[in-house]
Amino acid sequence: MAIIDPPMPTEPEPRKARTSRRASGAPGAASASSEPAVVVTGIVGRLGKSLARALHRERRVIGIDRRAFPDRPKDIEHHEIDIRRTKTRDLFRGGDVAAVVHLGIMHDPRASAGEHHSWNVVGFQKLLEYVAQYDVKKLVVLSSANVYGPRPDNPQFLGEEAPLLGGANFSEIRDLIEVDMLAQSFFWKHPGTETVILRPVHILGAVRNAPSNYLRLPAVPTLMGFDPMVQVVHEADVVRAVALALQPGVRGIFNIGGPPPAPLSRLIGALGRPHLPIPHPLAAAMLRRLWKLRIASFPAPELDHIRYVCMVDDRRAREVLGYEPLHGFEETVRAVDEERWP
Repeated sequence: MAIIDPPMPTEPEPRKARTSRRASGAPGAASASSEPAVVVTGIVGRLGKSLARALHRERRVIGIDRRAFPDRPKDIEHHEIDIRRTKTRDLFRGGDVAAVVHLGIMHDPRASAGEHHSWNVVGFQKLLEYVAQYDVKKLVVLSSANVYGPRPDNPQFLGEEAPLLGGANFSEIRDLIEVDMLAQSFFWKHPGTETVILRPVHILGAVRNAPSNYLRLPAVPTLMGFDPMVQVVHEADVVRAVALALQPGVRGIFNIGGPPPAPLSRLIGALGRPHLPIPHPLAAAMLRRLWKLRIASFPAPELDHIRYVCMVDDRRAREVLGYEPLHGFEETVRAVDEERWP
């Protein structure tokens, strides 16, 4: 069951600042500091870097990622480690972690089911263990509106209480649903931690995700007879939503929208690219073949996103978080052609 109006626990007294802190052993680590930190998993991804740059001027930031972060600001402490390893526990053991933002979800459709489950689910369970054990007061988890699933029988707008049916036809989303459900369970079991789950619509920008990659194609394939209404959000607005979720007293689930919904054809038209209408049975057969040959980067079930509607109601984020997208439709769509970071 989704969390809509969860009970607000009494606010715990703030912990006293520590007078010293063990410096990280990671190369290039920041100097010892007593300031409580925000730990960001998946910090080397596009969203992680953007969030780190938004937060580090006001808060101490610690990054966790298996990838190197060579262009990080000097005051950001980065640990090139796997969240499933015991070294992650050492970051929490000092007792100076104020919040955790979990962005470290694997979305590689070519990774095996076992690898997806180990990284996404087992890794997140480890992270929840550390958050509970070391009394971290804030947890923000970036989920996705895709957990609801594009379906022909969807209502016009889905609220946070809607069932998570996205894994019915697309197995790769099942791990994300499980992470979302684990976070909901953690919310009720550990009321002393303000747990926030954000479910943004399709994120567009310089990110390397399926919606942005799809719109970057020289000729964008569409399905004959289908022109679904689509919701998109600029990556910078998602970063802003995460920052708002870190506010004291905020907890629960929030759908994160962007500019008003628009037909898929309008998104493609805004980029000035031609579209290639294909009958669905032919498109599915072609995509399965191309996927098997490693020519296509999208598995066939992804076609449901350009076939059926999956739109969300984001009123709760606007009313409770004070969230409002700052990027309009044209700016959001054209962000897919912005220069990407390496």
